[in-house]
Amino acid sequence: MSLKRERIQPEKLYVRGGSKPLYSHVTAIEGGRKLIFISGQVARDAAGNVVGKNDMRAQIRQVGENIKAALEAAGASLSDLVKTTTFVTDIEEFFKHADVRSEYFGDAMPTSATVEVKRLAGPEFMIEIQAMAIV
Repeated sequence: MSLKRERIQPEKLYVRGGSKPLYSHVTAIEGGRKLIFISGQVARDAAGNVVGKNDMRAQIRQVGENIKAALEAAGASLSDLVKTTTFVTDIEEFFKHADVRSEYFGDAMPTSATVEVKRLAGPEFMIEIQAMAIV
């Protein structure tokens, strides 16, 4: 079986490195079914601005929007999610806002892991989520 790999940089997501991206936001592999892998998304808008500094709730919402945009760029939706891995700098604060996470991932009920870490890619980020979907 032949597999086709597509690297996608959604227009709605900020690309680090500009004209020479440092990584792909989305990689889709197709061969019968399409597997979609989404890089860890932080609370950054399309212009590269941090959204919700010191506000876990706002950051969860921005990350959810980024994952939604990444999925749409690959021809998928939130309901196609099968796995998420969440990294947070304060797990107790994260648990206070589980309702926001559920707005994005609740219907898909993906497998999930949440890990508290000391720091993410920038000191202003409180959450990062990577995801996988199957279409």
